[in-house]
Amino acid sequence: GVCGPAHWGCALGGRGCGPDEYERRYSGAFPPQLRAQMRDLARGMFVFGYDNYMAHAFPQDELNPIHCRGRGPDRGDPSNLNINDVLGNYSLTLVDALDTLAIMGNSSEFQKAVKLVINTVSFDKDSTVQVFEATIRVLGSLLSAHRIITDSKQPFGDMTIKDYDNELLHMAHDLAVRLLPAFENTKTGIPYPRVNLKTGVPPDSNNETCTAGAGSLLVEFGILSRLLGDPTFEWVARRAVKALWNLRSNDTGLLGNVVNIQTGHWVGKQSGLGAGLDSFYEYLLKSYILFGEKEDLEMFNAAYQSIQNYLRRGREACNEGEGDPPLYVNVNMFSGQLMNTWIDSLQAFFPGLQVLIGDVEDAICLHAFYYAIWKRYGALPERYNWQLQAPDVLFYPLRPELVESTYLLYQATKNPFYLHVGMDILQSLEKYTKVRCGYATLHHVIDKSKEDRMESFFLSETCKYLYLLFDEENPVHKSGTRYMFTTEGHIISVDKHLRESPWKEFFSEDEGQEQQGKFVHRPKSHELKVINSSSNCNRVPDERRYSLPLKSIYMRQIDQMVGLV
Repeated sequence: GVCGPAHWGCALGGRGCGPDEYERRYSGAFPPQLRAQMRDLARGMFVFGYDNYMAHAFPQDELNPIHCRGRGPDRGDPSNLNINDVLGNYSLTLVDALDTLAIMGNSSEFQKAVKLVINTVSFDKDSTVQVFEATIRVLGSLLSAHRIITDSKQPFGDMTIKDYDNELLHMAHDLAVRLLPAFENTKTGIPYPRVNLKTGVPPDSNNETCTAGAGSLLVEFGILSRLLGDPTFEWVARRAVKALWNLRSNDTGLLGNVVNIQTGHWVGKQSGLGAGLDSFYEYLLKSYILFGEKEDLEMFNAAYQSIQNYLRRGREACNEGEGDPPLYVNVNMFSGQLMNTWIDSLQAFFPGLQVLIGDVEDAICLHAFYYAIWKRYGALPERYNWQLQAPDVLFYPLRPELVESTYLLYQATKNPFYLHVGMDILQSLEKYTKVRCGYATLHHVIDKSKEDRMESFFLSETCKYLYLLFDEENPVHKSGTRYMFTTEGHIISVDKHLRESPWKEFFSEDEGQEQQGKFVHRPKSHELKVINSSSNCNRVPDERRYSLPLKSIYMRQIDQMVGLV
């Protein structure tokens, strides 16, 4: 097991609490009036952040909510990647928030925002950005908003734009073309991590990239290719995924977190569910859901089995048996041996992914672990050391992953417990992060000191998932399985025409081709290590199984495990 016997204790209520305390606080019904109040609070949170961005920061990329100013790329320090990887001088926060406006039913502001983007945003900028961030935040949002505008069956209200001529799609195309140089002159087909939007790959570019950054482009690039009828974008993204897949360990089936794009050598040998790997797994599954390519599902199933075999520690069953509650740890990709004793906040996305494949029981237990950490600090520290029961990295930049998993678990179980979780998160954000002109990053989750930054994903994901959690009547919830969210929370309709690939043969040509003098290995399906997984994309959880209160079967243990008592 992960933790020793001394780590076991009672649930959520603190010292001396018993099952009655737990059930009183978390297992009761959630009154409709309270739910409406929380929905309005979530909407107000978005509006406060969005309106302040538009008043004080637009057309710059981000809002500095403490000093009520805008923020763009750090031109004075090109090495400041924390800023420059994300901010491209293209009104990032406005672009990233477009579909949140639609989901909240604000048609007038959506129409106004789309026109602003069309009229003011350009990608012809001397900005060096990370390919991954530009893809998920900007390209994905443009495609999502374009589909909302052009889909006559979308349920969000009148989102039409007068005289709209596919401008957002053209902008998405323009951006993607500017990202394509990242895929050139790489011997493996794995892209460079950064490009300059005017000049291409910088001459001093790093040959090392993370697995998630290089392997999580297929959803957006694939949608663009299928909307345009141009296979180029899907092909380069799919080639990168397959190149990474072929570099996995022959012994464990695991991938590392940092790879050299020229040699294929693993520079970072850590395999986990957090930073550097998270969305790679997510997009194997979501690519299959969108495009129906069986190979994507086969890769996901094999990866998921390796994760269960080597990363999952603790007892076999979540809610019963001897030993510790399950936890997913960081291991060496080749040996499966433990590499460290921390998890990071990005891993909190994984219960939501487990919901999509029907592994709800395990998702419930893993989610409870991250929620227990939130309860202790009123936020998720960027890294938490489960052995020391203390944060290793103390900041919290308003990340959405725990909210996303909470929302998806509520949709799967309809258990009001998750509404209580959402209310806790919402109230913590209001209490600890709200400032004069928006919501600020927590610099230190213990003393609650702040940093003057509100990242764009706060509006595009955190507020969106909180709103959807409490908005029971939202059209998204009345559309069955018609919609899916990207890794940046952008809503995409799962349409039959996205599963039509007129260039299917293009992806199944003989492997070992020369592309502009570069050898590209294309794996065939028989090379994949396919497993017979019980996980099934089409499996719908039986809500009745999870309708009983979540008693302290595992919550007591988990809360002690993170030092709540």
